[in-house]
Amino acid sequence: MKKLWSLKYLSFFALAVILICAVDAFCAGDADFHISRGVNISHWLSQNRRRGQERREFFTKKDVAFIAGLGYDHIRLPIDEQQMWDESGNKEAEAFGLLHDAIQWSISHRLRVVVDLHILRSHHFNAEDKPLWTDPKAQEKFLLLWRDLSSELKKYPVGLVAYEPMNEPVADDPEDWNKLVEKVVKEIRKEEPGRTIVIGSNRWQSVSTFDQLRIPQGDRNIILSFHFYTPMLITHYKASWTGVGRYKGPVNYPGQIVAGSDIEGLPADIAGIVKGNNGVYNREILEKLLDKPLRMARKYDLPLYCGEWGCLPTVPRKARLQWYRDVRQNLEKNNIAWANWDYKGGFGIVRRDSRPEEELIRALIKK
Repeated sequence: MKKLWSLKYLSFFALAVILICAVDAFCAGDADFHISRGVNISHWLSQNRRRGQERREFFTKKDVAFIAGLGYDHIRLPIDEQQMWDESGNKEAEAFGLLHDAIQWSISHRLRVVVDLHILRSHHFNAEDKPLWTDPKAQEKFLLLWRDLSSELKKYPVGLVAYEPMNEPVADDPEDWNKLVEKVVKEIRKEEPGRTIVIGSNRWQSVSTFDQLRIPQGDRNIILSFHFYTPMLITHYKASWTGVGRYKGPVNYPGQIVAGSDIEGLPADIAGIVKGNNGVYNREILEKLLDKPLRMARKYDLPLYCGEWGCLPTVPRKARLQWYRDVRQNLEKNNIAWANWDYKGGFGIVRRDSRPEEELIRALIKK
């Protein structure tokens, strides 16, 4: 009996050693930041008012273990200036503690992390007034935030953590964003020449504006990023924060999103919104929309990343799942890494009652 127990404990010890070695090998592995499929951890350190215990419990190490167990290989982690720094620019200790927790949990579960500075006090992607583009002090503050972040995060291996300087820039003049990209990349490179930087296109990281993006010359540690929510009449069906969400009638995918007969009789303003966003869509048509990002990636020989894409559960289930399958197939067919939006939010793979959306997960992670 004693021999059996000793063998049992020995096997546990051996397993522990194997696991520790595996994590160490992962941490000390390839210096390149390789990602394939991930999920956005929204509404935790970004776009929410939770603080204290409520915020700590919203996303935990158990969530990271669940994500890793599904087959994801990274998370995209949005953070907001308002949560991470007070108005005087001082770090919020608890928020930075949670940021470090999330990175360390991810590394322990063999997940990489894209740290995304999502919303600035001077720039919200849906706000009319965006001082970032007109106030030099706002731009200097933006660069200061990245000096701060770099000093906090540079201890993590470049193969495990990447930086996304800003989410969904919306500048009237694309050159304003190009100039700011040049500045922030130069700022990060002062201390971290090998860190991977994720750079998105102007105007909500749209595929249509991708050819307006200017890439810092000679920098190989860059991933090009776009977001994909086309067609909005499907992906944002009944969304209260968008114009297209005002339409509440029937929608369909694939095919004609809104039938002509369903537009008749609508108030003129809503009918105008529908007509401006309506059309015929299927997997092949959606794939053609990737042309500009693909051309740019080939031109500069840089990897491509769809950092956000998703469809609300307000859409009829069959149409919603088909849209997810079609977009995923298009991204993977063209070797585009992706992170679906989102984990526990309105588009989530986990419901607000913590139950997994099994059908959606199967559409995303093909076993």
